[in-house]
Amino acid sequence: MQQFTCMVIRLNSGLLRKPWGCQVMARPSSDLAAFREIFSKAKNIAIITGAGVSAESGVPTFRGAGGYWRKWQAQELATPEAFSRNPSRVWEFYHYRREVMITKNPNQAHLAIAGCEERLAKQGRKVTVITQNIDELHRGAGSKNVLELHGSLFKTRCMTCGHEAANHRRPICAALAGKGAPSPDSHDAEIPVEQLPRCEQTGCRGLLRPAVVWFGETLDSDILTSAEQVLDSCDLCLVVGTSSVVYPAAMFAPQVAARRVPVAEFNMETTPATMNFKFHFHGPCGTTLPPALARHESEQL
Repeated sequence: MQQFTCMVIRLNSGLLRKPWGCQVMARPSSDLAAFREIFSKAKNIAIITGAGVSAESGVPTFRGAGGYWRKWQAQELATPEAFSRNPSRVWEFYHYRREVMITKNPNQAHLAIAGCEERLAKQGRKVTVITQNIDELHRGAGSKNVLELHGSLFKTRCMTCGHEAANHRRPICAALAGKGAPSPDSHDAEIPVEQLPRCEQTGCRGLLRPAVVWFGETLDSDILTSAEQVLDSCDLCLVVGTSSVVYPAAMFAPQVAARRVPVAEFNMETTPATMNFKFHFHGPCGTTLPPALARHESEQL
């Protein structure tokens, strides 16, 4: 499965020092009882999520055959160059995606993760979600400890002053109302740039862009640092609905496994990283994850 990606970057932290492809491990287990025993003792759980967890909520991925908006694939629109050339078209694309997302709800996988975080917090245990998704469905499910590696559809950043803010307006600006239809027969709205979303900081009025990581851009260094700290200290790691081909996130779980921390993969298919992990649970995340994260018999009520 082709994956929505940004550029590969180099990090100097201890977490990403060693190559991970050289470690030979046994075939991963699908023994749920064995996973649950490890889960019952874990104090710091990292959960890395990708597009697969949101696909079950009906979120379009814009990947592979048929992954088009009008006649363009996401890779042709989600770049700084595309926005510079045609900000109206790019904003139509993101307006469409925002409008679609407003109709989607967290699924059983999102809810299982959020419920687990809330329950374990009362026991002095921590769950942190590190997600590649930009849909905010983890937050919608109630997750509090969420690191959004690729930003959010519902945040904007000013091209002039750099101010970043949450933005859930419908439509995000009057000129985009009714625009963004995905049909190949739809024509560009060609909205004048001065009518596109603008910064409301005093004296600015700069052009806003979606606060997401586009192809060719580096990830936010503060968020990456936080993710590395979580992964460096976790004693259990789950990889949920990700194809493990988007870098740098694809390196995270194999690096955790390389320091002999149990890693469990929940996915519809095996991935290039599967053989590095202790567990692999095949199937829809909304089916496999809830029983894995349910209250263990050893937990106090």
